[in-house]
Amino acid sequence: MPGGLFRRTPQERPTGPLTGHKLAFPMLSADGRTAGFSGVTLGRAHVYRTVDDAICAHGCRHSCPSRWCDCGFYCFHSDSDARELACAPEHQGAILLEVAVSGRFRRYELGLRYSRQRVRAIRMRPCRCGATVSALADTGTGQHGWRRLEPVCARCAGARPVLTPERFARLAAVTLLPDDVPAGPLSPADPGAADRPGEDRPFDDSAFGRPDPIDGDPVATAGAVAVLTAEMALLQARLDEMARQLGRATARLDELEGRDA
Repeated sequence: MPGGLFRRTPQERPTGPLTGHKLAFPMLSADGRTAGFSGVTLGRAHVYRTVDDAICAHGCRHSCPSRWCDCGFYCFHSDSDARELACAPEHQGAILLEVAVSGRFRRYELGLRYSRQRVRAIRMRPCRCGATVSALADTGTGQHGWRRLEPVCARCAGARPVLTPERFARLAAVTLLPDDVPAGPLSPADPGAADRPGEDRPFDDSAFGRPDPIDGDPVATAGAVAVLTAEMALLQARLDEMARQLGRATARLDELEGRDA
């Protein structure tokens, strides 16, 4: 086997911070004095500040980003890739971040995985209804010591506790950019649009709804919930065991890599 097959690639040494784009859920501390961010994928369980260092989401103690683990901060090179990710239903309510990347980093196809970042600017995504955002409202969810917020219009905010985007930006010490505007013909629904032919309007698919087979049957519903709960508990146990094994293997590989360096 040729000896050059496993030759290491030249180490990249940028002259300054790299710029990236990502999605995050806006978070507010329990006392309302500190703003933070939560990841939308792997790092969802961790709240980070405007300037912060990455930690391993699996609880391992190795440095991030490890070659043998998927830990670390992630960002895209292009803001258009972040907007595409925001189309997923589970990412509704996230905001766009512009970050400065520093420290150790690794490149992947669409962006960077890295150890340290500074959030430079934020941009509000449109409200779920498509209207312009006027506030960040409490979602009723969060983590220990943090409440999760979401960008909403005045109508969708209702009676929930809210925070203005300007106030959130000041708490986070970042720049607030103009709201993100969705591309294409989509716009907030207009009650009178149906009377004006020739205009695009959101379709109403309520007529195509199908009743759930267990609706109206509390016994069947309880049984289905019990089965799903058991399956989720089993899956979580398997994931925990895999994370422990991965942590041990990663620590060993990092130790061997340090000896070879």
